[in-house]
Amino acid sequence: MAGDEDPSYTVDDALMALGFGNFQILVLAYAGVGWVSEAMEMMLLSFVGPAVQSAWSLSPREESLITSAVFAGMLIGAYSWGIVSDKHGRRKGFLITATVTATAGFLSAFAPNYILLIVLRSLVGIGLGGGPVLSSWFLEFVPAPNRGTWMVVFSAFWTLGTIFEASLAWIVMPKLGWRWLLALSSVPTSFLLLFYKVTPESPRYLCLKGRTTDAINVLEKIARVNGRKLPSGVLVSDHQIELHEIDNPSEDMVLLSPRKNEVETPQGKVSNSRAISSVLVLLSPKLARSTLLLWTEKSQDIRYKGVFIASFAELPGLLLSAALVDKIGRKLSMSTMFFMCCIFLLPLIFYLPEGLTTSLLFGARICITTTFTIVYIYAPEIYPTSVRTTGVGIASSVGRIGGMICPLVAVGLVHDCHQTAAVLLFEIVALLSGICVMFFPVETMGQELPDSVSSLNQINNT
Repeated sequence: MAGDEDPSYTVDDALMALGFGNFQILVLAYAGVGWVSEAMEMMLLSFVGPAVQSAWSLSPREESLITSAVFAGMLIGAYSWGIVSDKHGRRKGFLITATVTATAGFLSAFAPNYILLIVLRSLVGIGLGGGPVLSSWFLEFVPAPNRGTWMVVFSAFWTLGTIFEASLAWIVMPKLGWRWLLALSSVPTSFLLLFYKVTPESPRYLCLKGRTTDAINVLEKIARVNGRKLPSGVLVSDHQIELHEIDNPSEDMVLLSPRKNEVETPQGKVSNSRAISSVLVLLSPKLARSTLLLWTEKSQDIRYKGVFIASFAELPGLLLSAALVDKIGRKLSMSTMFFMCCIFLLPLIFYLPEGLTTSLLFGARICITTTFTIVYIYAPEIYPTSVRTTGVGIASSVGRIGGMICPLVAVGLVHDCHQTAAVLLFEIVALLSGICVMFFPVETMGQELPDSVSSLNQINNT
């Protein structure tokens, strides 16, 4: 590492100097296509299930299993691809997920029977579980001051995907049937494979792994495309800064010294050879509170009927997210929206006219969209680069449990004429989620992204 007389800069310093320019726009477009494709694959479940049930004379339970199979696959994939991405790089993570999703999604259109369709849709779910890899990859290219706003823009691609899929189904299903819808819905994922070779690796990940030359090459490319200049000096990582502070302590904070290519935690090291160690880091004293609270919040997956209404309700939710996330912060925005959702849902325990019911559900959907958008900004921010996609992936995986339980419990209650019980269930979940948000240990608005567990001290003490 350079001496004290040599100027140095971090990846955050470089991104601040380079700004958000044309390079980040291209990264946003690529990641956005991935987000569109995931939204389409999720939305098509609303159309394919009933069509397959009618075509193959399936029972309601067999139909619901088509959706549950996708969520089960996502539960596995979200955990697995996060670990792969943290160990082998973001690019390899979304290459594998895109390959699995595109291949299984296209082959689903040719499934000759119910069993094979379930298997292929499960594989699609495993691929879709890699969604957090793309969001973390994009996040690591965005400068801290406007990170929240641009992550909201990224989330807008999900809404675009749901609206596009609903429109596609409207056109394709009546004339061509569900097989064509499955085949056409897999096309956007194929674009990720087509342009994969030109995608850059995250410079933050490269720097963490000690590949500073590769990180500098990526940063220099960003500088050329954006028409900016890198800061003068030597690129250093948080890892190197921590080692330097240990050798030359200037604060009363005692940091542990990790070996090269490892991140030290209060209980041990994150070994590159064992995936389980990443999970242990997530449950270490500095991250356990955030991890468990994220699992609680992400377990909520509220789904409403009326595909178009739900889709278009996301638009004002995105605008609200953009207005709040970098103004009042992540925590206050999420908790406020959860409590507002409770207010919109509460009147639904009574019988109301259809117009009023639709309006209340529309308002509740806006609130949930806002919280969903912000939690996907906040979750990657609270985890260090070394376990970022693992942390977000596992939280997303736990959330899929809610996705599987919701149709079985809530929809079942409605079908059995227990609407009040169903509404109260959502009320309790939303209320508890809002309370959980208040217990998150850190507000990340405007903060630099941490690269290691020990660097979280700087954020927690801010």
